[in-house]
Amino acid sequence: MAHSYLPVDRDQRFLLPPDVREWLPEGHLAWFVLDVVARVDTSVLHARHPNDGVGRRAYDPDMLLGVLVYAYCTGQRSSRQIERLCDVDVAYRVICANHRPDHTTIARFRQHHQDHAQRLFTDVLVLCHAAGLATIGVIAVDGTKIGADASLKANRTRDQIEAEVRAMFDEAATTDAAEDRLFGDTRGDELPAELADPRRRGARLDAALAELDAQRVAADAARDDARSQRAVKEANAAAQGRRLPGRKPKSSDPVADAEAGLEAAREKAAQRRAEIEARAARENRRPKGPAFRGGKGIAEAQARLDAAKQAAAADPDVVDTEALRVNTTDPHSRIMKSPQGWVQGYNAQAGVNDQGVVVAAAVTQDGNDAKQCAPMMAATEAALHAAGVFDPIGMLLFDAGYWSDANATAEGPSRLIATTKDYKQRKAARDLGATVGEPPGDAAPLEAMEHRLRTAEGAALYAKRSVTVEPVFGQVKDGRGFRRFMRRGLHAVDAEWQLICATHNLLKLHRTSITIT
Repeated sequence: MAHSYLPVDRDQRFLLPPDVREWLPEGHLAWFVLDVVARVDTSVLHARHPNDGVGRRAYDPDMLLGVLVYAYCTGQRSSRQIERLCDVDVAYRVICANHRPDHTTIARFRQHHQDHAQRLFTDVLVLCHAAGLATIGVIAVDGTKIGADASLKANRTRDQIEAEVRAMFDEAATTDAAEDRLFGDTRGDELPAELADPRRRGARLDAALAELDAQRVAADAARDDARSQRAVKEANAAAQGRRLPGRKPKSSDPVADAEAGLEAAREKAAQRRAEIEARAARENRRPKGPAFRGGKGIAEAQARLDAAKQAAAADPDVVDTEALRVNTTDPHSRIMKSPQGWVQGYNAQAGVNDQGVVVAAAVTQDGNDAKQCAPMMAATEAALHAAGVFDPIGMLLFDAGYWSDANATAEGPSRLIATTKDYKQRKAARDLGATVGEPPGDAAPLEAMEHRLRTAEGAALYAKRSVTVEPVFGQVKDGRGFRRFMRRGLHAVDAEWQLICATHNLLKLHRTSITIT
């Protein structure tokens, strides 16, 4: 029997619709991106292209910005992949108006205009505010570790870097001597490029050495400052006849503390052994018992020492200025601990409102969040003011990683900071019961914050933290695949994080189906 199908004739000549507006449906994300680009200020981009003189005409910066924003919205960052999509993907061809920028143009545009990322973030936040999405009743702040464009294996100590530099020059001298024997006064081209050019020779290693010096100075200053602040607090607490509240800070040398503990355990065991021997001698019998054999105190102290040595060898947070390491690929990146293990990367901070809109974004080299509370409060207020939002923030929420007496009492918006892990906090609420009203006037910062967290209002507010900020990190990392930065250096990485968060807000705005006016 005959079949009636739509014809499949690949030799049939036909014309694509001459109007590109017919290529995509009306509500497609590409049209939305173009609407946003048309409404943001791109004068800085055009200032780099005077569009006069000789040479080929430049691509329109608005078009390149639209391509880059759409690519980040869809989780695509490779400039070569974007170039390919400008050939085969209809949405990209619409945005490019059938131009085909090459990957070098796209990469250079992203690099040269990285400072525009902060302006783009603010402009998108203005649009969110106009759409009623930039609410500031509750804002949750948290950080997530994102990998750098560098390997953990590229970390080196000063001795290792200096050894590599010496080896580099020794290799160059050996090569020069060999070529002199082969070629005499004539030129040989076998020398590697990184050794042949004196301006490039060891340039990255020199940058790594400079970063090591900066780390050493910062580590010494931070340790001295922490010790002096702790000493003042302990003296004040002792004068008032009380114990200093809060968690005891980690020792600057846990291995030395463990060694001292082992020595104390041995002395205690020896003293106990002497007592047992004396008692046995009085009773005219042989000494016996676990204390005579040393007891378990020495074994436990030895285990603590072994653990401290192992942690010191693996834990980058243990500061040893003689063994500071820096990454020779991206000297600004740091080794950080994440739920998936150690990562060479950065700590990306975000402040998110209860609409899921990122209202503040920043990148830091600190693996710990404790020092980011005050900067993120200031960054949140600054970003909102830049977007034209001047109403006071209702409440800021921080997890236990941000806790310190200084963060709890610093000037700024009202805040709730967990004093311990969530499950411990819930257990304390069950065991101690709920509280009401304001904390007592003489309560220490830790006690006052725990009181606020156990009130019905405080518990309800803090419960919003995880469901506010964590989904944003999940969408960025799992939804769009941004688990590693493409750029290198703190300034470049911060600009990329601003772009990632700006496109997150743009997607949030697009999903609300609100027409930009």
